[in-house]
Amino acid sequence: MAATVPLTCVVVDDNEMNRLTLEHLIELTDGLKLVASLGDSVGALDFLRNNPPVDLLLLDIEMPYLSGLELARILPRPQPEIILVTSHRDFAVEAFALNAADYLVKPVEPNRFQQAVRRAAARRTAPPAATAELPPPDDHDQHLFVKVNNKLVRLDFSDVLFIEALSTYSVLVTATQRHIVYATLKALGERLPFGHFQRVHRSYIVNTQRIESVEDHLLHLGPYEVPVGKSYQDAFYRSLRNL
Repeated sequence: MAATVPLTCVVVDDNEMNRLTLEHLIELTDGLKLVASLGDSVGALDFLRNNPPVDLLLLDIEMPYLSGLELARILPRPQPEIILVTSHRDFAVEAFALNAADYLVKPVEPNRFQQAVRRAAARRTAPPAATAELPPPDDHDQHLFVKVNNKLVRLDFSDVLFIEALSTYSVLVTATQRHIVYATLKALGERLPFGHFQRVHRSYIVNTQRIESVEDHLLHLGPYEVPVGKSYQDAFYRSLRNL
């Protein structure tokens, strides 16, 4: 990750070995500067309230006294980008509800860590309105009602960059928001009436009209990168010739 000014970051985890692992990954990552490594959320809250704002918070979820999720909800402003780190996958819905930049499951793999940092850096440095000013891909109505948090919400699917599987849920990701939908990725894919949404991975459906570039089987959509699964590559690259 190339950056002129390093992103400042803070690690918060009550397990010393986990902190050391994250510190090592930070040391190996260009464009990151560790400013504090803390063992509990209470101390982290005090640090963040009494020091200059930081860019990135690597935050464990399960901690005594004050959990990582609770800390994330009361962070002082301006808030840092948050990468949640946990031993369990069960908190993924909460992570997306908090609009965390990413969600890592321990043990953290270096490549997955790098991807999360790139995503957080892109969100941190991109002009807020850069993607929002793009014209709609076409003129026909792309609004659908989807069930979000037990209510029907009208969404403009021309704004959806991709849809990500999340256990029995799905996440509709736009440039600025994430909507958790109570339907599996398979069910959503079968119900979408738009031909430009294509399955490219067991965990992803992408809006092909929002793909900005393709490199090393990674699709770049706004601040995000979506992998193309090996079993989907032939069909996807054939379809590119028809875009």
